[in-house]
Amino acid sequence: MIKAIFFSKFDVHEGPKVLHQVPIGSITPSPSSPTAPLIDFSTIAPIVIPRQSFCSLPLTLLHGSYRLLSHPICLASPSYPRNEFIFSFCLLLVKHIDPTAYLSVVTKLAVLVKGLEESSYFLSKDESPPNTGKVYALCEILLEDLNNYCECMVPVDEDNTLNIKLFPTYPDPPHVHAYQVPLSIVDLEALTDVNWDLTMLRILPFIDGVNSVKQVSLRADADYKLVRKAIAHLLYYGCLTLLDIFSFGASYAATAEMGAFVAEPDMQEECRQYVLLPETELGKGEEREEWRKEREAIDGMRLVELYCSLRQGQSVKSWCMEHADVVGVMDVRRFITFGVIKGFLYRVHKYAIATGGLFGEKVGKGKKRESRQGDCELERFLDGTHCFDEICTELGISERELLGRLKGIGDVQIIQK
Repeated sequence: MIKAIFFSKFDVHEGPKVLHQVPIGSITPSPSSPTAPLIDFSTIAPIVIPRQSFCSLPLTLLHGSYRLLSHPICLASPSYPRNEFIFSFCLLLVKHIDPTAYLSVVTKLAVLVKGLEESSYFLSKDESPPNTGKVYALCEILLEDLNNYCECMVPVDEDNTLNIKLFPTYPDPPHVHAYQVPLSIVDLEALTDVNWDLTMLRILPFIDGVNSVKQVSLRADADYKLVRKAIAHLLYYGCLTLLDIFSFGASYAATAEMGAFVAEPDMQEECRQYVLLPETELGKGEEREEWRKEREAIDGMRLVELYCSLRQGQSVKSWCMEHADVVGVMDVRRFITFGVIKGFLYRVHKYAIATGGLFGEKVGKGKKRESRQGDCELERFLDGTHCFDEICTELGISERELLGRLKGIGDVQIIQK
């Protein structure tokens, strides 16, 4: 949020001087405002009106609890006193706010006003008293509209209009791994048009919450690096989320966020609508009637009980066998996915750690451990930092094949966390 906007220039008699400020009294004391200034202008004057070498550049300055943004301009002309005119429009923000979006505001404002000054002496011939006139009105509209609407359109004169929009800045997306599964959380098809990137258009049909990033690349017949970059782009704008590869051999457990799910009936109902199969898929005849009754019996608290019954060391397959009465009326994949997306369920990953001699290492006196051909590529994954999903995706094998190859390597411990 912008705390203040002010216009300053270099006065040949008084030096750097604030002519217009919004709110009044926010930068320099004013008789019409009883409040104390937010900053001490005398200490920042050399930055607001700097040397010529710093003009025409965006500048930022931390001053106490605030951040100052400016873009000073210096115009040389014999029509000015001392043959030059130095001015600057400045924004004052709270220091913890990311200034990236606001730098474009001071830059665009400086470029526009510079052109107006060169063509019609818009600023130098303005004789309005401080905090009045068209320049003050410009600052006032900018502050109110940008704070309230994040955009503004200010008619400066008959031929010029200032259009500014604050675009939100998002944190950088996390690194996208080959074994992660992208799941769209918006309707991507509704957002696409012919101007979208070709790689992006090719991969959209395969982003279904089932295919991993590597599988999306293979099925779309697209370069893996480009696919990963496209998915990171969608992740940056909040169009999708990343999940783990779903497997009935995987384990899941509840997190501390389970309390939020227990306390929110709306989320429970959302879950119920998401995971239960429609009645048209429950079979026929008497069997359908039995499944329908079972479906109706699943309420919010029953879903809480089902989620809490998931635990480490128990595979989804084993869980399904224990709860065969409800598995027939729900989509298990959706049941797990909903909990992971909402954050009250997490995947228990498996990691392999080499604790003894590995293949190719010397054992005893000059002897080497024998290993099957191709196992050497596993060595870099046995430091406890690579989960089974990553190893299987990188090597293109199943978890069963991985376990078989680990047995022939040596002393390897498998941990779950």
